[in-house]
Amino acid sequence: MLALLILPGALGFQQAVAPRATVAAKETKADLEALAKGLNPIVGFWDPLGCAEYDFWGLGNEATIGFLRHAEIKHGRIAMAGFLGFCAQCTPLVAGPHKVLPYTGYVPGVTPQEQWDNIPYIGKLQIITFIGMLESYGEGAGNPEGYVHYTCGGKPGYFPPIKGKGLGQIPLDLYDPLGWFPKNKTPEELEKGLKAEINNGRLAMIGLLGLLSESSTPGSVPVLSGISSFPKYSGEVMAPFSADWSFSTIPAYTYFH
Repeated sequence: MLALLILPGALGFQQAVAPRATVAAKETKADLEALAKGLNPIVGFWDPLGCAEYDFWGLGNEATIGFLRHAEIKHGRIAMAGFLGFCAQCTPLVAGPHKVLPYTGYVPGVTPQEQWDNIPYIGKLQIITFIGMLESYGEGAGNPEGYVHYTCGGKPGYFPPIKGKGLGQIPLDLYDPLGWFPKNKTPEELEKGLKAEINNGRLAMIGLLGLLSESSTPGSVPVLSGISSFPKYSGEVMAPFSADWSFSTIPAYTYFH
């Protein structure tokens, strides 16, 4: 399951070309408008909430735009991984019986959400901790060589090379771990790839929410309602974000069983 969550997102990363050591020019609202026209000439620049005018944490408008650009690319990657993961976890290959159980308490034939529910909490904490470590490194922890933060003019969506880190215990980079992708793409190819990634990420965010909506509220997504075998889920995928949720509601034995 963890591989399904991480690998598709890693494959969606743009080429990991190290940013220049000097501070790059920060993006402005005009840059967003130009990017929007290139992404979708029909819709163009659409910002009904006025996010392009915001100033988060007193960092300035340009730093805020860098944050929003990075957040969109990252969430798009997560959504692409989540969408593919949801589809994969509905197949017998993943959701069916296994001679070697993927984790303690594994139950075959359940929905993707129930597969997550059945993972012991200690396993969930390991997954969340691992993701948190990647997130921390991606924010510049450990001072990666040549790294420029996205709020300071660095490349939005860039994740520093991680191979060889952790006292040499990390054997692969998050981007292109097997070294299959071309290393010398032209600026035009990089721009085209970035636009495709952003558009695919936006579509994946809509698609993933559609899957979760139809799963929890049958009939809410008509295009999926006609699929008789579509997985139904009676739980609450947003439970950790609800006001009445806390670790005290988790039975003690579930941490280790």
